[in-house]
Amino acid sequence: MTALNVLGTLLMPCSYDPLTGYYRDGCCNSDEQDHGTHVICARMTQAFLDFSLSRGNDLVTPRPEYRFAGLKPNNRWCLCALRWKEAYEAGVAPPVVLECTHARALEFVTLAQLQSAALPGN
Repeated sequence: MTALNVLGTLLMPCSYDPLTGYYRDGCCNSDEQDHGTHVICARMTQAFLDFSLSRGNDLVTPRPEYRFAGLKPNNRWCLCALRWKEAYEAGVAPPVVLECTHARALEFVTLAQLQSAALPGN
């Protein structure tokens, strides 16, 4: 089945460099095995990376054993929907790329919330 984004169109890749996605396929694809629901494509900010670290999720330190180079501001990454929602509620949500955000994100946040944080041109 073809994956759709939150706009109801074909899900577009989020990032190949760094390679993102639960399946490390560049897309925010998800299924029942993805317990973190890595479905929101976002452009990292230092504020969000600091927030995530303060919540016990270090997205900065490289972890080569997981094919993870560590994130820097401006990298795009497929985030867990609930972490993004938590950051949104704290006022530090990173900008979202709507066409690259899986429709499953709407199980956790509203389209209006995502649109309010969308990168220009979304």
